[in-house]
Amino acid sequence: MAPNPYLLAADNPEALLSLLRQDPSLASVQDEHGYSLVHAAASYNHLDLLRALIREFKVPVDIKDEDGETALFVVETVEAARVLVEELGLDATIQNDEGQTAAEKIEAEADWPAVAEYLRGPDGGSSANNGTPNGTASNGTGLPPVPEGLQVTMGTIDEAEVNGQQPDPEFRRRIEELAAREDFQTPEGQAELRKLVEEAIGGGVFGEDRNVRPRQE
Repeated sequence: MAPNPYLLAADNPEALLSLLRQDPSLASVQDEHGYSLVHAAASYNHLDLLRALIREFKVPVDIKDEDGETALFVVETVEAARVLVEELGLDATIQNDEGQTAAEKIEAEADWPAVAEYLRGPDGGSSANNGTPNGTASNGTGLPPVPEGLQVTMGTIDEAEVNGQQPDPEFRRRIEELAAREDFQTPEGQAELRKLVEEAIGGGVFGEDRNVRPRQE
């Protein structure tokens, strides 16, 4: 008897990944209610499985069940919600058939208040990336997302604080060229992106001669 992929999604995500690599067509299956393996992986907080379904097996991140609900409607942890929205590009403003967003439904049911709070915040709400392609969250800069393992704090800065200098066009060209490559989402492509970002953090974007001074609070 063939293993049930939904049971594996709940209890043995590693075995499910092995099964999917033998039969990739199973990755997009939905039951009679439209419930998908993406919904299951998100609900059970199996984040590596969730990433693989979207990135490796190309299941649409916004796959919906019979109620018009994406996987964001069934998450139980902020971590899973963050992976869906910030890493995988799921639009948090998608509404179900009753006109509710995931934040509104979760808030109304009062089961996972931390998730609802996250989705109401600046990262999970309307400022979240809106249904951009798998794994390429929009950040308003035209640049690809920061690779896993790095954290960047976004903010505003006065022009005077960088002495009028602009980011190095060569750096922008290199990172956009990398993002356009077919192997961008592979470990090798992400390693190259990480190297470029670390170079930028180390001062490669603005050059070594910029005047750096402490911010006055």
